[in-house]
Amino acid sequence: MPAEILPPRSTGLVDVLDRVLDKGLLIAGDIRIALAEVELLTIRIRLIVCSIDKAEQIGLDWWKYDQHLAPGSIARAETERLRVQVEAMERRIAQLSRSRTPAGRPPVGAGRRRVTR
Repeated sequence: MPAEILPPRSTGLVDVLDRVLDKGLLIAGDIRIALAEVELLTIRIRLIVCSIDKAEQIGLDWWKYDQHLAPGSIARAETERLRVQVEAMERRIAQLSRSRTPAGRPPVGAGRRRVTR
């Protein structure tokens, strides 16, 4: 009897990824380097692989507040603060310009040429 030829099973990887993203996967480990019982270096490795929904369920939602990853309300607030500062500086410059030059007269030194001998 000939052996049955089955099509390659590609759902195995998809099933594994689906389960990992749904349930989550945590890999944790420590690497310690010591010499004569004196610890010289410790490296702590923590890796969590899960879906965004799962991450939010367990309280890992730091990307919502990172202005480089989600430039929503934080970036808008910063832009508004800078806009207010620029407007205040422009008003101050205009005020200083008006107070230094009397109406209708050019500023002192304007239009004069330096004479050299």
